[in-house]
Amino acid sequence: MSFLDASVLVRRPQHTLDARLCADRGDVVAVIGPNGAGKSTLLRALAGLVPLDGGSIRCGQREWEGPGHRLRTQDRNVGMVFQDQLLFPHLTARANVAFGPRSRGVPRRAAHRLAGEWLDRLGVGELADRKPRQLSGGQSQRVAISRALATDPSVLLLDEPLAALDVGVAMSLRFELARHLSSFPGVAVLVTHDALDTLTIANRVVVLDDGRVAQVGTPEEVASRPRTGHVARLVGLNVLRGTARGTDVALADGSVLVTATDARGDVFASFPPAAVTLTGEEPTGSARNRWVGTVRSVVPHGAAVRVHLDAATPLIADVTPGSAVRLGLAPGRPVWAAVKATEVTVYGAEPSLPVAG
Repeated sequence: MSFLDASVLVRRPQHTLDARLCADRGDVVAVIGPNGAGKSTLLRALAGLVPLDGGSIRCGQREWEGPGHRLRTQDRNVGMVFQDQLLFPHLTARANVAFGPRSRGVPRRAAHRLAGEWLDRLGVGELADRKPRQLSGGQSQRVAISRALATDPSVLLLDEPLAALDVGVAMSLRFELARHLSSFPGVAVLVTHDALDTLTIANRVVVLDDGRVAQVGTPEEVASRPRTGHVARLVGLNVLRGTARGTDVALADGSVLVTATDARGDVFASFPPAAVTLTGEEPTGSARNRWVGTVRSVVPHGAAVRVHLDAATPLIADVTPGSAVRLGLAPGRPVWAAVKATEVTVYGAEPSLPVAG
């Protein structure tokens, strides 16, 4: 049995979350999905802030929640980190971190010593006597993470902890958090909208879509073979769903995508933006997959220019800056897109299984 085994059913007037999450000690599980998919509801249910309407939550040898039984949040041994830190404004950084151990009966001096150790580990030990208003966003979030870890939680819950930080601070803290979680003896569950968080911090991924688990796997598996449009956009792939008959994939819009893979049944077909060739006129080359569309946006993307197209199916293309200028790419510009059959990866759309450590 997994260390954390949660079957979570939460009903709301406009939304129902019905998801399974299992993880072993040492797992860092990233939970991703579009807004409204149920990510934060899942975290709040694990924490005991939202009661279950069905299912159960077990951690180690203890049942946290089940039919006729529900432990309070303070009895679940969870640590929580939120996007907006929620530090006590009247307490110093040291006192904020010491609050958890103190509430569990640790003597004041020992709790403050432990708090200092955690602040040192997160690189803000010299700020221990400052209050939250005297800290930057990145410093405050390091204090918040220290506070969550100082209680030695069995489960650490992180709800978009880097979302409110600027890019440079978020990148630094991302690697720091990954380093600490690599030796965390419990289970960490991270809600994020950032593919970098998923790839650099987590070793497992759960994709939620409309309140249900749409995909699970390692970050590499999910990134290379996404099964929802949200994940495809997150990792920057073109992903189309259709019915394969040999090397032809019939798409929902009635068109046919030609591939080099012999397959049957419900499949996903993906190709990277760099595989998409753009031309001002209908292409005359060997690429058999062609769409006419309109440029929706043009933005820098590393050394390339990323172009989002509105066509029969929305597409992403990466072109060189020179090509973007030559084609006069700008919002509203009509353009042709082409992809060779050999550039398309085809994989089955089989149902997902619960996360297992």
